[in-house]
Amino acid sequence: MNARITDIAETAAVAIGSFYTYFRTKEEIFVALIYEMEEELLRPHRDIASSKNASIYGAVESANRDYLNTYQRNAALMAVLEEFSTLDDEFRTIRIRRGIAYQEPNIRSIRRLQERGIADPELDAVLTAHSLGGMVSRAAYQAFVLETSDDIDQLVATLTRLWLNALGIDQKFWSEPL
Repeated sequence: MNARITDIAETAAVAIGSFYTYFRTKEEIFVALIYEMEEELLRPHRDIASSKNASIYGAVESANRDYLNTYQRNAALMAVLEEFSTLDDEFRTIRIRRGIAYQEPNIRSIRRLQERGIADPELDAVLTAHSLGGMVSRAAYQAFVLETSDDIDQLVATLTRLWLNALGIDQKFWSEPL
């Protein structure tokens, strides 16, 4: 976090005194930005997971696309969160909580698919959701922080196929409702 408070205030077009009205440190503003981004990441995902009309493929594809688009818009912030989560307990807690909140709808969806006989019943839904979420998160980090890919459509298609194949969902079920 090399930014100075004067830089932050200047970028926000506010006086330095106004910064201190709302935040005591630049770490506090970073945490506030993380929470705002977290809500942006989770909102569409919750909507898709609770949709009864989305196809299995469409729901996974839409969740992946929304996550990647949000990650791309916030790549610099995500890079800082990744770095700081290895160095600071508060940021580690934020990162873990964000991961858990993101995975809860996935866990429910995987369990529903298993109950319907569409997804591999031998998979542990929690471990599977965390693993697949980690795959998507790491792919986003590589694509947008390390800048290894600029074709988001190809990335979405690949991650979606990997997700569905990892769950053991036969292609004939991809158009079924979630």
